[in-house]
Amino acid sequence: MIQPLSFIHPEAQVAKNVIVDPFSTIDKNVVIGEGTWIGPNVTIMEGARIGKQCRIFPGAVISAVPQDLKFDGEDSLAIIGDKTTIRECVTINRGTSSNGETKIGNNCLIMAYSHIAHDCVIGDYCILSNNSTLAGHINIGNYVVLSGLTAIHQFCSIGDYAFISGGSKVRKDVPPFVKAAKEPLSFIGVNSIGLNRNGFSSEKVQEIQNIYRILFQQNNNISQAIPIIEAEIKATKERDDILQFVLNSKRGLMKGYN
Repeated sequence: MIQPLSFIHPEAQVAKNVIVDPFSTIDKNVVIGEGTWIGPNVTIMEGARIGKQCRIFPGAVISAVPQDLKFDGEDSLAIIGDKTTIRECVTINRGTSSNGETKIGNNCLIMAYSHIAHDCVIGDYCILSNNSTLAGHINIGNYVVLSGLTAIHQFCSIGDYAFISGGSKVRKDVPPFVKAAKEPLSFIGVNSIGLNRNGFSSEKVQEIQNIYRILFQQNNNISQAIPIIEAEIKATKERDDILQFVLNSKRGLMKGYN
């Protein structure tokens, strides 16, 4: 159902059972999947690709051009997966020539007033709490929770199942399965509650804790910790995911336990 007080560009591709409430604007070069609800006063600009059964609340602006002085009008996208909820006044910028797209996965919840800048990639089942602010080129894994007022520096990476405490300034990479807090941002433990809620066994949580003791709590630097982990912890997906994240980190890891 499309309200007559909304505007939909004739070149936009909007599935027949999409609901568009009054005073919303949908530009050309936009695709919106089945069962999605577009609330009142939503602005969806060129390059948006919105999945099925999403909910977009009033005041959101999707696929605005990047706030990047190097942007030169190139074609790019802002992609939102299926069953993702975008709350009030969220802003999501489309990509630049660097990556060509900003991408949010399936089943995410992006709470009010959050900002996702150009070329960010967010996985599935993530929660960005109110006023989360992502600079450009940030990579966030699956099942990540950002508490309110979290601010993340450009080019940072956040691993799967990480939990970031409210009001945090994220300047370095945050590896998978951890809780991060304090200033400067530091490892404060394994995200055991989040892991248990998502089906990780107590034995698996203990394995992850053992890895991070070596990495963050035994006064080892990274080059010392990696061979110890490889020697003392048997190879598992979780162990290898942590090691791969550490080895691929470009901004360096957040501080260890202190």
